[in-house]
Amino acid sequence: MRSMAKWIWIGVAVVFVGGFLLYETSGLVGRSRVTVTTAVASVEGTDIAWQQWQTTALRLVQQQEQQLRRSLTLDERARIDDRAFEQLVGDILLQKEYEKRGIRVTDAELVEAAQFAPPEQFQRSPELQTDGRFDIDKYRRLLASPAARQQGILVNLEGYYREEIPRQKLLFQLAGEVWVSDEHLWTTWQDTHDSATVTYVGWDPGSVKDNAVSVSDAEILAYFTKNEKRFDRPGRAVVSVVRVPRALTSADSEAVRSRIVALRTEIVSGKRTFEDAAKELSADSASGADGGNLGKAAKGKYVKEFETAAAKLQAKEISGPVLTQFGYHIIRLDERKGDTVSLHHILLPLKQSDSSATKTDRRADSLAAIAASQDKPARFDSAAKLLHLTPEHLTATEGDPLIGTDGKYVPSVSAWAFRGVRVGETSELFDAEDAYVLARLDSIRAGGKASLDAVKEEIRSLLAREKKVALLADSAHAFSKAAAAGGFEATAKARGLTTQVAGPFTRVSTVPGIGQANEAVGAAFALPVGAVSSAVATRDRVIVLRVDKRTLATRDAWTAQRAQQREQILQALRQTRVREYLDHIRKTADIKDRRKQLQSANRQAAS
Repeated sequence: MRSMAKWIWIGVAVVFVGGFLLYETSGLVGRSRVTVTTAVASVEGTDIAWQQWQTTALRLVQQQEQQLRRSLTLDERARIDDRAFEQLVGDILLQKEYEKRGIRVTDAELVEAAQFAPPEQFQRSPELQTDGRFDIDKYRRLLASPAARQQGILVNLEGYYREEIPRQKLLFQLAGEVWVSDEHLWTTWQDTHDSATVTYVGWDPGSVKDNAVSVSDAEILAYFTKNEKRFDRPGRAVVSVVRVPRALTSADSEAVRSRIVALRTEIVSGKRTFEDAAKELSADSASGADGGNLGKAAKGKYVKEFETAAAKLQAKEISGPVLTQFGYHIIRLDERKGDTVSLHHILLPLKQSDSSATKTDRRADSLAAIAASQDKPARFDSAAKLLHLTPEHLTATEGDPLIGTDGKYVPSVSAWAFRGVRVGETSELFDAEDAYVLARLDSIRAGGKASLDAVKEEIRSLLAREKKVALLADSAHAFSKAAAAGGFEATAKARGLTTQVAGPFTRVSTVPGIGQANEAVGAAFALPVGAVSSAVATRDRVIVLRVDKRTLATRDAWTAQRAQQREQILQALRQTRVREYLDHIRKTADIKDRRKQLQSANRQAAS
């Protein structure tokens, strides 16, 4: 034993150190760091590792940042984290469904799909076009070329088809038998093409005094018991926020104007193309990626200043600087047909000059040096007072962006507040386009089912409104009878009521003042023209209407597009069938989600 003691102690030390490191880095205890192999969730017994989740989220973040040409806020990151998680959960559930149904992909199926069903991005590729149309022969020559293997095209295609082919097989199994009759197609066409115009009078329950109705505690309890699921509430946090604004001066505005004037000069002189400049510089990322192309638009789509400037242009002419709420634009008119225009534009947003930005940065740095990432609440108040900043006391809802007292979005704070932050803790300094932001968490309440006491007054108000609507129905019934006998407008005038006209609208329209898909809309299409309805109670008010005009769809127009309509509806029905099936799988699956606990543990271990 004495001769082996050295090796025994070495073995004990290795086991001790290894066990200690595993304990400290496994993420299985609240105060430990989370490691790349820690399971953030289990889906039907299959783990999702922390690294797998974060890698998927990072890929989505990079795609979004490239598209937006800026860094994402914490709110946007949180939404992408959720999206990445749901994608991974969905992939696992799909794989298990494929296994259960015996869905497989053979090499022959991969080759056939690659040859005859190219992905959409290949069909849009300019290099694979002939006379403006996708050329299948060019595509097949590309697949057969050495470049396809060297550039990883074949590997990417294989990955694409190994995911897509099983999905299509599952789609066929779930929805291959879906069909839609001509009768259904005609009815759907009527719903979107029959139209009605009505004159109506509405009674608002807000006009009824509160003491005219009463709601008992027993009624409130009965409603709560019956509708308990409606009262699931997200988490809520109270935060104090200070913002260091990036205040713009007239000199800042003039500097941006000078830059866009110089850019226009370069384009007009031929030094650079409009499209290249838009791709490189335009702050409108959506159109910028397409060379500034805004496509075709009818009058009224754009803000007034932009539309006025565009209206003065001749074809192929480039405007001077145009100032809107978004910044300075230059606009190129490509084509005008009546009130429809085709435009390109470049946008440079209004930003601080370097000197102004430096002053703002120094002020923000002072704020961060005193209070950022602190767990002493008083530091936040001291910094705000020293820098003459007025804290805003705001309520953040989990999953929703935070809105300031000025109605503007306050970035990152809401997502930060629900990431395991302790009460009294101060955030890092968040950098936004219009300000630097610092926040302190003052209180937090976890989400979940609300108690009866928490929603009692909400239910009381809802039931009281329903009772007020019922009270108004008596007055509306009396008006209906009188209007049918003595004329709609005359009866309304005699009773001091205001008539309004709505339409033309379809059965599926949202009708201002009336609503959507309710009894009042139904009455507009059920009654004869000229008839006056009885009192119709909707969720928000009581309505009496007269049908003034109705235009019916024609079968000739429907027949001409029936095949296309059938294909669109079949595709939608099949997608709905599959989505409902997958939603059912998701809801009934055994999913253990540990993200919140692990994020909190990781944060505490890092502090």
